[in-house]
Amino acid sequence: MEIFQQYHIGERCLIVDIHFSSKPELNAQVDELCGLVNAAGWQVISSVSAKRNYPDPKYFCGRGKLDEIKQQLAACDIELVVFNHSITPSQERNIENVLGCKVIDRTRLILEIFSQRAQTYEGKLQVELAQLNYVATRLVRGWTHLERQKGGIGVRGGPGETQLELDRRMLRQRIAQIEKRLEKVKKQRSLSRASRKKHSVPTIAFVGYTNAGKSTLFNKISGAQVFVKDQLFATLDPTLRQVNIPKLGQVVLSDTVGFIRNLPHDLVEAFCATLEEAIEADLLVHVIDYADPEHLAYIEQVHQVLAQIHADKKPILPVYNKIDLLDNVDAGVYYRQNKPSEVYLSAYTGQGIEYLYEAIAKFFNQQWLKGVLVLSPQHTKIRAQLYQLGVVEKEQIAESGDYHLAIHIAKSDLTHISQTNKLELMANFSQDDSL
Repeated sequence: MEIFQQYHIGERCLIVDIHFSSKPELNAQVDELCGLVNAAGWQVISSVSAKRNYPDPKYFCGRGKLDEIKQQLAACDIELVVFNHSITPSQERNIENVLGCKVIDRTRLILEIFSQRAQTYEGKLQVELAQLNYVATRLVRGWTHLERQKGGIGVRGGPGETQLELDRRMLRQRIAQIEKRLEKVKKQRSLSRASRKKHSVPTIAFVGYTNAGKSTLFNKISGAQVFVKDQLFATLDPTLRQVNIPKLGQVVLSDTVGFIRNLPHDLVEAFCATLEEAIEADLLVHVIDYADPEHLAYIEQVHQVLAQIHADKKPILPVYNKIDLLDNVDAGVYYRQNKPSEVYLSAYTGQGIEYLYEAIAKFFNQQWLKGVLVLSPQHTKIRAQLYQLGVVEKEQIAESGDYHLAIHIAKSDLTHISQTNKLELMANFSQDDSL
């Protein structure tokens, strides 16, 4: 069932940017919209902007503004209009009826880019799931030209309703099928993470605004060949690599999809499986484009998305990238002044990479505990939790019945177990790990 229309590379489009003074959360930068359009492989031929207090419930930007857009479409021979906002199915239908051309919103544009970028089996499943959830609310529009049921006892439905119900059932079945497959992928990832925890391998996830240089930095450190390009959402699929960090040892790095301003909540939900590497990581390296004048606003946007996926409580190491594009930025001086909370570097030239290694090593050396924990016989529940985490390296049982467990555990995990069981475990912990 082909219900999600694909657009051609080089598609000519007009972009619409409406600034709402009473609803600033709806506003997004027009430059970013142009970047998204270019990332989709389309051409921005013309643009229309306006200011309103509230979105028009029927036409979103108002009927008068639509007449202006229609004139520009005719003058420039354009058949595609892109809104820098999310619009409702009814608004989309009303706007298309007036303009006589295809209209897509910000969410649909991002989905178009995601469908082009996904390479792995999991990524393609997530894109298809997001597309199906999006199109489910707009399915009725595809059959308005067919006969509709008028109602009444004994009246049979026309072919339009039959086809509509058939497509709805097919959508529901396909969505359930994809969700089942993604759940299987999620379990496989969970097993891999449990194995890493069992072997005390720290995990680090690279997060940040799209086009901040995450993949470039990831490649520089890991030697991977993740696709890198100066465009929004160049990387979609997550990549994991095991690397050696000086003064620390082996760690697992993961590169995740970039965040963006006003990323629709439905898309965040659809890509939670990909973002699980960030949710479950021991440390988040927040890569920031320090050369971008808007970097402070982008930092806030990243924190908002992290809150959406419940990863905002994770330890974060800010990494200010692209210092090679700025004057008078010395990576060593900046790092020593802010040690160890911030790192300044250039992923492109490699300047300052050693300070990132040092900051990561310092974090994990301070945040991980290695030693012996003594538990009394009645605390078998805590013992079971430690084994479930895979942090027990050796165990002996004393003549008194106490458990002596040699563990290597994240300080946050030990604190969580202590709080859950209302028992101060640090009092029974010794950094002498000899049994």
